[in-house]
Amino acid sequence: MPRPIEALVHVAALAHNLSRARQAASEARVWAVVKANAYGHGIERAFEGLRGADGFALLDLAEAERIRALGWRGPVLLLEGCFEPRDLELCSRLNLWHVVHHEAQIDWLAAHKTRVPQRVFLKMNSGMNRLGFRPEAFGSAHARLQALPQVDEISLMTHFADADGPRGIASQLAVFEAATQDLPGERSLANSAAMLRHGAAAGGPIGARVRSDWVRAGILAYGSAPDFPEHDIVHWGLRPTMTLRSRLIATQQLQRGDSVGYGSRFTAEAAMRIGIVACGYADGYPRHAGTGTPVLVDGVRTRTVGRVSMDMLAVDLQPLPRAEVGSEVTLWGLGPGEAVLAIDEVAQAAATIGYELMCALAPRVPVRVVD
Repeated sequence: MPRPIEALVHVAALAHNLSRARQAASEARVWAVVKANAYGHGIERAFEGLRGADGFALLDLAEAERIRALGWRGPVLLLEGCFEPRDLELCSRLNLWHVVHHEAQIDWLAAHKTRVPQRVFLKMNSGMNRLGFRPEAFGSAHARLQALPQVDEISLMTHFADADGPRGIASQLAVFEAATQDLPGERSLANSAAMLRHGAAAGGPIGARVRSDWVRAGILAYGSAPDFPEHDIVHWGLRPTMTLRSRLIATQQLQRGDSVGYGSRFTAEAAMRIGIVACGYADGYPRHAGTGTPVLVDGVRTRTVGRVSMDMLAVDLQPLPRAEVGSEVTLWGLGPGEAVLAIDEVAQAAATIGYELMCALAPRVPVRVVD
């Protein structure tokens, strides 16, 4: 029989979370962000759950081709734009919208031969300091694009650096508004954190201003709270979209003083029983998740013990006297009996974020789509 580990993608949960984005930004159109292979879920597997979006936002041309191959005829946005001039040819052929964030991309457009003008999103660096034109250069970049026959509609966008924390978005929003107040075009401002924490539905004083025309549903679509641990998925009404589960393949009875795993990082303080799970860092489970990381065994919450190895990890079976070889283990997601282990909890124990765990799911793990 195959090794008893698998990942499940919950299509109904994807659709539910997308509906939460619409509730948070009821007057805006919604991009479903499917970069990084739909945050590790697989674009083809996630598509049915996300096809209720108004458009798909992603990073590269190969992802765009996959979305078009699935039959999607609506908007597709390249979030980092083109990487070289010839990319514009595929943008024309596939009818892709694309972000413009530096002067070279405008130069490429000016030299591009096309009969059909292209829709672009001009990006401002309002304080994130990754991509985009600085506020003082934004107007001239807009004027250059507006003068090109290769360019159709120009939308305006930025990205918030601190929407998930106490610093918030007010400063960046003020910079964006001041630099764009006289410019036409639709706006795209809010990512998941801005949508949930600062959108109109949040009731904040800047909610109406951040609403914009397009919002970008990223991590919230995949059942992770963008501001965990301040708020969890229950608070935001989100559902897990990925479950990683396996089974116990052995049990061990420890005596006081016995250690577990490489480096003997865990030592039993009293007699106890542990279970060995067919899951390790080669499956995408974080190696740096130490003793105490939450896990479900037969739907009951317990903890990991010792160091995670390539193919196995150990769990404490003290709360589960009846657990045996074959018992189901939920590493994150939905467990038996409606038990839930949010991916954010596992990520926090490993000093990372849910995004990384989703994206790190290893190719050797079988993935199955369920409703």
